[in-house]
Amino acid sequence: MDAPHTSSLTIPKADGQLEGILQLPEGGPPDRLAVLCHPHPEYGGTMHNKVVYYAARTLREAGFGVLRFNFRGVGRSTGSFAHGEGEQEDVRAALDYLAGRFPMRDVWVAGYSFGAWVGLRVGCADPRVSTLVGIGIPTKTAEFSFLRDCRKPVLLVQGSQDEFGDPAALQSLYEAAPGPKALAWIEGADHFFEGRLDEVTAALASFVRARIEGDP
Repeated sequence: MDAPHTSSLTIPKADGQLEGILQLPEGGPPDRLAVLCHPHPEYGGTMHNKVVYYAARTLREAGFGVLRFNFRGVGRSTGSFAHGEGEQEDVRAALDYLAGRFPMRDVWVAGYSFGAWVGLRVGCADPRVSTLVGIGIPTKTAEFSFLRDCRKPVLLVQGSQDEFGDPAALQSLYEAAPGPKALAWIEGADHFFEGRLDEVTAALASFVRARIEGDP
């Protein structure tokens, strides 16, 4: 069930606007915020993707204010696909939107597949972002070496049979990441986590609890 405080909105950006959905927990302004980034626009990715939806729901249930949005050229978002570079500007626009409305005390960026590649790059570099979550890391099709220099807490969730991710490459990236970190392997799951979303959300919920209570 959706949160009681759910609103559709428009996020302004320098070259247009983005379509988004903001979900707020009950009980006043959230202490924590999260931006969720969806998978590849050219392969049907939208903010309504089921992995993104369930991750957003898990964070909202943990007390986060959660902003999902469509990248440029998707749904009612203006513009066209920009190969991950323009999409980074979209993530920054989403962060700007939150910064104009809420205290930025604890801000997470989470992404699935292409959204992990785009979102984590922005999250590592943007000082407003405290924590990162990557789900379905496509190491075979995108470069994630930036994680080796990222000192922010990060959770990586990966299916052991992910057809777009190399397990050894991801393990190497994880071991090299210098900050607090967690890696959750979903044994036997593919890139789309068919029938395994409960395990994805359980890994995310566990990481959230660990971060709230102390370092994982």
